[in-house]
Amino acid sequence: MAAVLVADDDIDIRNLVSYKLTHAGHDVIAAENGLAALKSVREHHVDLVLLDVRMPGMSGLDVCRELRADAATRALPVILLTARSQEADVETGFAAGADDYIVKPFSPRELISRVEAVLARLAR
Repeated sequence: MAAVLVADDDIDIRNLVSYKLTHAGHDVIAAENGLAALKSVREHHVDLVLLDVRMPGMSGLDVCRELRADAATRALPVILLTARSQEADVETGFAAGADDYIVKPFSPRELISRVEAVLARLAR
Protein backbone atom coordinates (compact mmCIF):
# COMPACT_ATOMS: atom_id res chain seq x y z
CA MET A 1 0.00 0.00 0.00
CA ALA A 2 1.67 3.21 1.17
CA ALA A 3 4.88 4.12 2.97
CA VAL A 4 3.96 5.98 6.16
CA LEU A 5 6.37 7.79 8.45
CA VAL A 6 5.28 7.79 12.09
CA ALA A 7 7.04 10.29 14.37
CA ASP A 8 6.20 10.26 18.07
CA ASP A 9 8.49 10.53 21.09
CA ASP A 10 6.22 8.19 23.09
CA ILE A 11 7.45 4.70 22.20
CA ASP A 12 4.16 3.05 23.19
CA ILE A 13 2.11 5.26 20.87
CA ARG A 14 4.72 4.98 18.11
CA ASN A 15 4.64 1.18 18.38
CA LEU A 16 0.83 1.01 18.50
CA VAL A 17 0.41 3.28 15.47
CA SER A 18 3.14 1.41 13.59
CA TYR A 19 1.53 -1.94 14.39
CA LYS A 20 -1.94 -0.83 13.29
CA LEU A 21 -0.64 0.69 10.05
CA THR A 22 1.45 -2.39 9.28
CA HIS A 23 -1.54 -4.62 10.01
CA ALA A 24 -3.56 -2.47 7.55
CA GLY A 25 -0.97 -3.23 4.85
CA HIS A 26 1.25 -0.15 4.97
CA ASP A 27 5.02 0.04 5.15
CA VAL A 28 6.02 2.00 8.25
CA ILE A 29 9.11 4.02 9.03
CA ALA A 30 9.30 5.11 12.67
CA ALA A 31 11.06 8.17 14.06
CA GLU A 32 11.44 9.20 17.69
CA ASN A 33 11.53 12.97 17.16
CA GLY A 34 11.10 15.76 14.64
CA LEU A 35 14.69 15.87 13.44
CA ALA A 36 14.70 12.12 12.83
CA ALA A 37 11.40 12.51 10.95
CA LEU A 38 12.86 15.13 8.60
CA LYS A 39 15.92 12.97 8.02
CA SER A 40 13.74 9.95 7.22
CA VAL A 41 11.61 11.92 4.76
CA ARG A 42 14.76 12.98 2.93
CA GLU A 43 16.27 9.47 2.90
CA HIS A 44 13.20 7.33 2.12
CA HIS A 45 10.23 7.40 -0.20
CA VAL A 46 7.30 8.38 2.01
CA ASP A 47 3.66 8.69 0.95
CA LEU A 48 2.29 10.17 4.18
CA VAL A 49 3.65 11.55 7.45
CA LEU A 50 2.01 11.14 10.87
CA LEU A 51 3.49 13.60 13.38
CA ASP A 52 3.03 14.01 17.10
CA VAL A 53 2.70 17.73 17.77
CA ARG A 54 4.64 17.76 21.04
CA MET A 55 8.09 16.27 20.59
CA PRO A 56 11.32 17.48 22.17
CA GLY A 57 13.66 19.54 20.04
CA MET A 58 11.52 19.98 16.96
CA SER A 59 7.76 19.81 17.27
CA GLY A 60 5.45 18.19 14.76
CA LEU A 61 4.24 21.68 13.84
CA ASP A 62 7.81 22.71 13.04
CA VAL A 63 8.35 19.58 10.95
CA CYS A 64 5.11 20.23 9.08
CA ARG A 65 6.18 23.81 8.34
CA GLU A 66 9.59 22.59 7.11
CA LEU A 67 7.94 20.06 4.82
CA ARG A 68 5.61 22.72 3.38
CA ALA A 69 8.51 25.15 2.84
CA ASP A 70 10.50 22.64 0.75
CA ALA A 71 9.37 22.25 -2.88
CA ALA A 72 10.32 18.54 -2.81
CA THR A 73 7.95 17.78 0.11
CA ARG A 74 5.36 20.54 -0.20
CA ALA A 75 2.61 18.16 -1.39
CA LEU A 76 3.45 15.33 1.05
CA PRO A 77 0.34 14.63 3.15
CA VAL A 78 0.73 15.29 6.86
CA ILE A 79 -1.54 14.19 9.69
CA LEU A 80 -0.93 15.64 13.14
CA LEU A 81 -1.50 13.37 16.12
CA THR A 82 -1.86 15.17 19.45
CA ALA A 83 -3.50 15.46 22.84
CA ARG A 84 -4.08 19.15 22.18
CA SER A 85 -7.77 19.45 21.37
CA GLN A 86 -8.60 23.13 21.83
CA GLU A 87 -10.00 24.93 18.81
CA ALA A 88 -6.95 27.22 18.68
CA ASP A 89 -4.64 24.17 18.65
CA VAL A 90 -6.52 22.64 15.73
CA GLU A 91 -6.39 25.96 13.86
CA THR A 92 -2.64 26.17 14.48
CA GLY A 93 -2.19 22.65 13.11
CA PHE A 94 -4.04 23.39 9.91
CA ALA A 95 -2.29 26.76 9.57
CA ALA A 96 1.04 24.89 9.72
CA GLY A 97 -0.09 22.90 6.68
CA ALA A 98 -1.56 19.71 8.13
CA ASP A 99 -4.00 17.73 6.00
CA ASP A 100 -5.73 16.26 9.05
CA TYR A 101 -5.61 16.49 12.84
CA ILE A 102 -6.27 13.52 15.14
CA VAL A 103 -6.74 14.04 18.87
CA LYS A 104 -5.38 11.54 21.42
CA PRO A 105 -6.74 9.30 22.72
CA PHE A 106 -7.87 8.00 19.36
CA SER A 107 -9.48 4.87 18.09
CA PRO A 108 -7.11 2.74 15.98
CA ARG A 109 -9.97 2.28 13.50
CA GLU A 110 -10.40 6.04 13.22
CA LEU A 111 -6.66 6.44 12.68
CA ILE A 112 -6.64 3.91 9.83
CA SER A 113 -9.78 5.44 8.31
CA ARG A 114 -8.25 8.91 8.31
CA VAL A 115 -4.96 7.69 6.86
CA GLU A 116 -6.88 5.88 4.11
CA ALA A 117 -9.00 8.98 3.42
CA VAL A 118 -5.95 11.24 3.03
CA LEU A 119 -4.25 8.68 0.78
CA ALA A 120 -7.44 8.31 -1.31
CA ARG A 121 -7.52 12.08 -1.90
CA LEU A 122 -3.95 11.80 -3.19
CA ALA A 123 -4.89 9.13 -5.69
CA ARG A 124 -7.56 11.31 -7.33
